[in-house]
Amino acid sequence: MREDWELLDRWRDGDKRAGAELLKRYFGLLSRIFYNKVASQEDAADLVSDTLLACTMNKDRVRDGANFRAYLTSIALNQLRQYYRKRSKRKREREDFLSCCVADLDTPLSPSSRLARRREEYLLVQGLRTIPLEYQLVLELNLFEGLNGREIAELLDVPSATAYTRLRRAREQLTRAVERISINRAEYQSTVTSLAGWAEQIRGRMKPEA
Repeated sequence: MREDWELLDRWRDGDKRAGAELLKRYFGLLSRIFYNKVASQEDAADLVSDTLLACTMNKDRVRDGANFRAYLTSIALNQLRQYYRKRSKRKREREDFLSCCVADLDTPLSPSSRLARRREEYLLVQGLRTIPLEYQLVLELNLFEGLNGREIAELLDVPSATAYTRLRRAREQLTRAVERISINRAEYQSTVTSLAGWAEQIRGRMKPEA
């Protein structure tokens, strides 16, 4: 496999096959980053395209030795920030973007919510939408992408201790969120004792196609 940066350079120089290969590598990751945070699959697809386009435009600003996935993720989060600012009925320019919850950002029921076939899956998706984005993001990277704290730290370009702390706090907040929206103790217990299993079921139905 050619290096990601090389593919990006070739794509910028007009090599469409290099662009297609890069899209194939990262379309799934990007789609899942946007999937539970935007109003529709069409919006998610547009954000994926916008992110990849921004990658080609901003590449010259990247320091040597930078991690491509981290670069890509930072651009994706910036695209998501702009998306919320455009859609929001309230001005959020001064608001800390990652401290907000998706449920508070004027975004209707997500595509992931509609994919949920079990009550536990629905509780997981909705619970994620009620915790701050910085925690939702790390927990989805863990549950949907299978990344550990060290890998999340590398992807988000933060210290490992920060990533592990966010991951721990994210699980605590999600557990409390699921407890709040559960109808009874049984479905709460069923959800929180198998978060990874329910996430795997949802991820299997996403199946994004470039």
